[in-house]
Amino acid sequence: MTDFDFDLFVIGGGSGGVRAARLAAGLGKKVAIAEEYRFGGTCVIRGCVPKKLFVYASQYGEHFEDSRGFGWTPGEARFDWPTLIANKDREIDRLEGLYRRGLENAGAEIIVSRAELTGPHSVLIKATGKTVTAKHILIAVGGRANPHAALPGHELCISSNEAFHLESLPKAILIAGGGYIAVEFANIFHGLGVETTLIYRGKEILSCFDEDMRRGLHAAMEAKGIRILCHEVFEKIERGPDGRLLAHTSAGKALAADQVMLALGRDPNTHGLGLEAAGVKTGIKGEILVDEYSRTNVESIYAVGDVTDRVQLTPVAIHEAMCLIDTLYRDRPTSPDHDMIATAVFSQPEIGTVGLSEDEAARRFDALEIYRAEFRPMKATLSGRAEKSIMKIVVNAEDRTVLGVHILGHDAGEMAQLLGIALKAGCTKDDFDRTMAVHPTASEELVTMYQPSYRVKGGKRV
Repeated sequence: MTDFDFDLFVIGGGSGGVRAARLAAGLGKKVAIAEEYRFGGTCVIRGCVPKKLFVYASQYGEHFEDSRGFGWTPGEARFDWPTLIANKDREIDRLEGLYRRGLENAGAEIIVSRAELTGPHSVLIKATGKTVTAKHILIAVGGRANPHAALPGHELCISSNEAFHLESLPKAILIAGGGYIAVEFANIFHGLGVETTLIYRGKEILSCFDEDMRRGLHAAMEAKGIRILCHEVFEKIERGPDGRLLAHTSAGKALAADQVMLALGRDPNTHGLGLEAAGVKTGIKGEILVDEYSRTNVESIYAVGDVTDRVQLTPVAIHEAMCLIDTLYRDRPTSPDHDMIATAVFSQPEIGTVGLSEDEAARRFDALEIYRAEFRPMKATLSGRAEKSIMKIVVNAEDRTVLGVHILGHDAGEMAQLLGIALKAGCTKDDFDRTMAVHPTASEELVTMYQPSYRVKGGKRV
């Protein structure tokens, strides 16, 4: 029997890699994990966590305004960008420390270095030049922002990575993209007082979400003062004579701003990883191809998380890692379940969603019942804010199974998490109808829509 330096070598210290390394080490396996930057990965260091902190910061302006309708007289409010950055950095440092301590307490060896494959069982530690061996190798290196290198002047732009470390808050920003990263940052910067323009090549933002959510959020963002340009792209970015950036668009516009942010998708972070040397197959975007158990075409090498380009969400990477540990070390082969994943867009207002959109459901099922409510939240009655909430339930008319629930409004993400449990369990619309409402709440609308707003048959409303 061949002796290896490690039972499991993990490349990548993000949420998926750390979870796999910690669990395997906790089971008594000899584990090493290599990370070239910081432990915590995209989510903790330059993604979900700092972004949500920025979202909170950007909401206070509206909170101060809304308080007047409830009898408060707020004083002068001033925002200090350096304070937010410093406090955010302190929290990220704390979280990274927790990740490291979790690995150390489990007995995993931490290697602060880039690691590259040299074969099916071997890894080169770049910092030392040493090659180590492992019975199994897990690749969990995540993704990276697409730099859109074909765009002239792309080097003058920032991605979401740099947005977390700007020395000063810009007065005006242009954001390219229509996905959740672009939309969330457009709301963040606008909420912090930045003149914000979002430009997107498609006909409507958030292409993978339900149409009512997309249109509702678009209208809400424009009502706040965010400029949204659809069916339009940047063709060139240049530095103007005044030092500001000038973005030329496909519609012949020349837009000036202090910063231009490209949020045009993320690519698997596989460049230079040594996949060819190990014989690992990749897809058209460089994603690592895996089977239902996260194993590559090389029997000893596995991959989880964004690097596989299955579902680019942190909880999915963690789930995939846990399934992998069950498969490798608990004699319990487990395939990750990617069905009915609840998710949220932390825009303002939020979107929370689980299951199929109306359009997706119409393509898969012959007849649907659609339950839809649009209303002004109770809080807005005294604050005077005109913002609307939208709630939508997509139901299979044949057996009354709830196929999807979509919410636009405050705390929509929190609602989506709980709804995810119900939909995962296969609940029906009758289960919703039998559930008592919690009054007064926005979420009670979900259990008081007794009659369909309309029906869909053969893909058409009837």
